[in-house]
Amino acid sequence: MFSGIVQSCVEVVNVRKKTGLTTFTLQLPKSLIKGLKKGSSISVDGVCLTVAKISGTKVSFDAMKETLDKTTISELKTRSSVNIEKSLKVGDEIGGHNVSGHVDTKAEIVKIEKPKNNHIITFKCDKKWMKYILPKGFIALDGASLTIVDVDKNQGAFSVYFIPETLKITTFRFKRVGDKVNLEIDRQTQAIVDTVERVLKKKR
Repeated sequence: MFSGIVQSCVEVVNVRKKTGLTTFTLQLPKSLIKGLKKGSSISVDGVCLTVAKISGTKVSFDAMKETLDKTTISELKTRSSVNIEKSLKVGDEIGGHNVSGHVDTKAEIVKIEKPKNNHIITFKCDKKWMKYILPKGFIALDGASLTIVDVDKNQGAFSVYFIPETLKITTFRFKRVGDKVNLEIDRQTQAIVDTVERVLKKKR
């Protein structure tokens, strides 16, 4: 379980691809190595992955076909940057919202606006997910817990305003139109929407 509060933006130092399997290595800051061990869970761009190897400050992961098919992990290259968050421990503060690291789909950046002192990114995803994407609701994009601002259900689009601190810590400062991000809907919102739909169907 994660909070969606990204702890660092780190570099991919090595990528090895085989059929149905990608192994990659990240360079982590020393502050995140403390307490980390083989088998630990880390959110990499919003994808919950298991630490396969630790060598100094270099940490390696294996991603199999299911993960490669559904997330942007398949697009990683050497010198790419990714968002990192270590899994929560009992008693840790949840500054964002509960994030599982189980990505639902990918969203594409369709517009980036930079009015004075603001940074607005508009994303587009498959319309079937839009019933869970609500104004002022939570969403996790590349592992970052964010608040949805504007929603256009007809277009399958939604916008997020990024504060300077979020841009400073995450990869979103590097993003361009056409880039894909990992999207995880808020599980509480999903549970409520799905429950209401089931109740309404029974009443028909």
